[in-house]
Amino acid sequence: MSETTEAPDVLAWTCPLPLRDQPRVVMGHGGGGALSAELVRDVFAPAYGGPALSAMGDSATVELGGARLAFTTDSFVVRPLFFPGGSIGHLAVNGTVNDLAMSGARPAYLSCGFILEEGVETGVVRRVAEALGEAARAAGVEVATGDTKVVEAGHGDGIFINTSGIGLVRPGVDLRPQRVVPGDVVIVSGPIGVHGVAVMSVREGLEFGVEIESDCAALAGLVETMLAVTEDLHVLRDPTRGGLAAALNEIAAASGTGVVVRERAVPVPAPVANACAVLGLDPMYVANEGKLVAFVPREHADAVLAAMRAHPLGREAAVIGEAVADHPGMVVARTGLGGTRVVDLPLGEQLPRIC
Repeated sequence: MSETTEAPDVLAWTCPLPLRDQPRVVMGHGGGGALSAELVRDVFAPAYGGPALSAMGDSATVELGGARLAFTTDSFVVRPLFFPGGSIGHLAVNGTVNDLAMSGARPAYLSCGFILEEGVETGVVRRVAEALGEAARAAGVEVATGDTKVVEAGHGDGIFINTSGIGLVRPGVDLRPQRVVPGDVVIVSGPIGVHGVAVMSVREGLEFGVEIESDCAALAGLVETMLAVTEDLHVLRDPTRGGLAAALNEIAAASGTGVVVRERAVPVPAPVANACAVLGLDPMYVANEGKLVAFVPREHADAVLAAMRAHPLGREAAVIGEAVADHPGMVVARTGLGGTRVVDLPLGEQLPRIC
């Protein structure tokens, strides 16, 4: 190696090596993987405390005035603002609605905060606001309050949005990973990896022979359909950042069970599979914005699957695996060749700024 060769700048990497004592935030800390979990565990949770936070779910379930509420907040920094199948406005509603729905709640009200960069066109802001309102009406929720801030040119990226949401949790519903037991059937509501590839294709100007549209959608109606079959679902999760792999690993770790996935059973659309093959990505780690994964008691699995397939957002639902007593806290995939591979929690994220 030449003496003039510069060392790589690891802090600029999207998915850095596992350097646990990094003095600065890197992009991987926002990816929904191991680095994100460490940031929450080591920085935020000790600072905040409190029993409501201890479950570490996408939304908190709290008792207030005799009502059982789900409460969540999310921020959206996607680039570009508009992409095939949606926009930052659609994401801001659907992402928050879905976090509430994964707690078994019926979403009701949202707050909306816009952070605008000086110089962004007013027409663009209007388009985003209209998309957000359209998505809220489609999801059956009301934007009840909001806030707007403007930062100097060069200190933002056009538009960032924060939304918070509240909803009522159905009586008798208890959705949390600690309820997962060996024998539970793992169901995914449809093809994975679509959103991440759709955003990346327009951002990077890539063409794969067919336009790939985001699966961005509000899942509350699908969850209602599933709960109508049985309230005894064990856990639901929408596999956004970090993809299906991150969601399964989080559930396995929290429940203390192992998870076995049949790789060939995981629905991956051909355009997504082809794009990932070209780019060296694993569809299991690519973000989704209109899918859920459910752990269902075996005796209810067939009926729940049939109900999902009768719903427009679950027509391609599939059983992909099960919870097991072996290898607790670990997710493994059975390959088509009969082998087994470990599906780790991602460190950072393959595709930053996709939500």
